[in-house]
Amino acid sequence: MTTVYDVPPDELVKRVAEKLKKNKFIHIPKWAMEVKTGAHKELPPLDREWWYVRCASVLRQIYINGPVGVSRLRTYYGGRVRRGTKKERFREASGKIIRVILSQLEQAGYVLKPEKGKKGRMISPRGRSFLDEVAHEIKIEGGKGDGE
Repeated sequence: MTTVYDVPPDELVKRVAEKLKKNKFIHIPKWAMEVKTGAHKELPPLDREWWYVRCASVLRQIYINGPVGVSRLRTYYGGRVRRGTKKERFREASGKIIRVILSQLEQAGYVLKPEKGKKGRMISPRGRSFLDEVAHEIKIEGGKGDGE
C-alpha cells in the first residue's frame, strides 16, 4: 500500500487541498483574506485558496510527526524576520490560524485528540486512509508517465 512517504510532498499537498475544498467542514473564515500567516511575513498570502493548502500541509505534518500540538506547528510554519541591518530573528507563525485549522480538521474527522494525559492532535484512521488514498492516486498517475 502506498503511503504519504512514497510521493512528493508538494504534489500530495496540492491534491489534498483540492479534495479538502469539497469537504463541508473545511471552509475559509471571513477574516482569513485579511491576515498575515505570521509576524515574520510582510503581506497576507497572495493565493486566494491558501487556507486549503495550509490545511493539507497541517494534515500531512500531523500524519508524519503526530501527535503534534499548536506550538510545534507554529514553530514549523514560522520564519525569520527581516530587520534591515540588524540581526535576523525567528518568529513563530500565527496560532489562531493553526487552531482554527485543527478544529476544522477535527470536525471533518481527519484529526483527533489523543487519550487523557497526552497532548497535541493525532491523525485519525479516517485521516490516515484519506491521505494514503490520495498518495496512491498520485503514485498510480506517476507510474503511467514513466513508460512514455
